[in-house]
Amino acid sequence: MEIDENTVAKLLHQQFPHLSHLPIEPVRKQGWDNVTFRLGEALSVRLPSNASYAVAVRKEAEALAVLGDHLSAEVPSVVAVGAPSDAFPLPWSIRRWIVGETLESAEDVDQEAFATSLGRVLCELRAIEAGNGPLAGRHSFYRGCHPSVYGDEVQQSLDILEGKVDKARCLDIWQQGMTSAWTDRPVWFHGDVAVGNVIVADNSVKALIDFGCCGIGDPACDFVMAWTYFGDEGRKAFRDACATDKQTWQRARAWALWKALVCLSGLSSPDTDGTQARALQAICNDT
Repeated sequence: MEIDENTVAKLLHQQFPHLSHLPIEPVRKQGWDNVTFRLGEALSVRLPSNASYAVAVRKEAEALAVLGDHLSAEVPSVVAVGAPSDAFPLPWSIRRWIVGETLESAEDVDQEAFATSLGRVLCELRAIEAGNGPLAGRHSFYRGCHPSVYGDEVQQSLDILEGKVDKARCLDIWQQGMTSAWTDRPVWFHGDVAVGNVIVADNSVKALIDFGCCGIGDPACDFVMAWTYFGDEGRKAFRDACATDKQTWQRARAWALWKALVCLSGLSSPDTDGTQARALQAICNDT
């Protein structure tokens, strides 16, 4: 869908006219699932880029209302949820804008200090009462489920990448992740903990954003940054701070392996900056 400032202006005029006088500006770095605009100094407007992401709008608003009160990091509280209209056919939202830069843009971050901070926030997230939170499934793109849900994509990717990756090593890592399952009560997970979804300040997590894949289930999917961002020492500090068991860590590595393989094989978004190639090397070298 073509989504621009005019789309946002029309939606605001129709549904929230008291905000229609505020300036609208697209954010410099856009995500994959949504298109985001600044609305004045304190707000943002977020519109799903595809119908498959629309189910997350209300779910995320309800989750953030619960999670924000229990985390030491900020979350982007939802001010209002807009309805589908002739201007835009999907639900959308208005949120508080969190000032700061994402980890993706930050420089000179102390990895070990940041790893400790991120691990602590993820422990806080798991500790929040799950209540009637949404069980992992299609709405979370199966984050929070067992990684075996994507076993066919792993096999297909390995076939495509035959001779370009260490297939035997990849299969061994994948099988290690298949030997256990989350048997505790379902816990909250973010679902997309990545450099573009963490706002950092003073080597600590200032805020977690983009909870569109969140839900309750197995938290293993939240530890993938161990291989996509951290080096050896940072990875160790992150694992210690996450306070998780060996089996969950193996499932987390399986999640990271799946993502790297589908990006490198072309089944998913291309690895334009080499992040997934480096992650695959780290995954295969990890013990």
